[in-house]
Amino acid sequence: MGQQGLCRLMLRFNLYKRTNIILQHLKMSQRTDAAAEVLLERKGCAGVITLNRPRFLNTLTLNMVQQVYAQLKKWEQDPETFLIIIKGAGEKAFCAGGDIRAVSEARNTNQEMLRVFFRDEYILNNAIDSCQKPYIALIHGITMGGGAGVSVHGHFRVATEKSVFAMPETAIGLFPDVGGGYFLPRLQGKLGYFLALTGFRLKGRDVYTAGIATHFVDFEKLGMLEEDLLALKSPSKENIADVLETYHAKSKIGQDKPFVLEEHMDKINSWFSANTVEQIVDNLQQDGSSFALEQLKVINKMSPTSLKITLRQLMEGSSKTLPEVLTMEYRLSQACMAMTLVKALGQLQPLKGAFVLLQKARKPLFFCTAWGNPSHVEPCHLPLCLYLAAQHCLEKKLHDVISSICKWH
Repeated sequence: MGQQGLCRLMLRFNLYKRTNIILQHLKMSQRTDAAAEVLLERKGCAGVITLNRPRFLNTLTLNMVQQVYAQLKKWEQDPETFLIIIKGAGEKAFCAGGDIRAVSEARNTNQEMLRVFFRDEYILNNAIDSCQKPYIALIHGITMGGGAGVSVHGHFRVATEKSVFAMPETAIGLFPDVGGGYFLPRLQGKLGYFLALTGFRLKGRDVYTAGIATHFVDFEKLGMLEEDLLALKSPSKENIADVLETYHAKSKIGQDKPFVLEEHMDKINSWFSANTVEQIVDNLQQDGSSFALEQLKVINKMSPTSLKITLRQLMEGSSKTLPEVLTMEYRLSQACMAMTLVKALGQLQPLKGAFVLLQKARKPLFFCTAWGNPSHVEPCHLPLCLYLAAQHCLEKKLHDVISSICKWH
């Protein structure tokens, strides 16, 4: 080999080394970013979980769910850990839900990820409910969807004047999962049904008054509350409750304001006592008040199928245990997401490209075929797989189809 050939060989070798170094750095960077999505720290007597994606409103990824679950189980068995605190990084959000973009993309590319994400998320929700150590969620800022799942099932939830709670899933073709079928129908009267079907947002002290939070603390005192909790020495659940009650009692923000829905609760209880979505709509139309018509306008923007599934979900969940509800919701999640159902029912050729993630805020995440015309594709509020299931069973009532999906496994 001549000198020129040797130089070329050395050049290739150096390029190969540089490429490997770059790839290693990229892999390390990816691992660091993934690890930084959630911070798991022992502080004082407590294990502290910080959901650390403030740019994305601390939305949950599969990696975060799995890390939190594993650490929760370790702390639960650790005799030196007496309580667990979960909070969100930044001032905007505790947790705005699951990472819906990742879920939507996985629907087209990675069905296994969809199964694992929902399964592991619901397992975490159940683990929080059954946790043997006092679990305290500082639900400051936006708390929606999956954010409710990692908070409401714990022993204590602390809201602030900047808390915003909602279950907005009927607007995106899903249903209020993460145990929504368990805790929503157990709120006062029919409040949970109203929140689930309309996606109504509770703010500030109303989050406490509604029963979502167990305590209310001024935001400026939230840091001090956390410090006092961490400083406790081998505290019991009662000691922790005493600290929370002390801060709660001192909070005066919004104390004199009535609950935002107080004047409407009697009517909400009446309207949403109906056993069908159609009857709820009729109740709102017949009432004719400005508040009723406002809610009717909201409901008309939601996915009709999601509304029907959600109503049935809450009715079923009102008499089930949390593990039973989470099992039902897992089956529902897979029915709503499964592309395999679409494939099994055929009609795929005219539906190519129908599943599109609309990234603009408050847009539906699904397209479907218009009722009665399988060859015509148009955007509408109905998940494609459920439409096709109904189309496939056209002789049956939609209610029967949904009933079978609720029990599908």
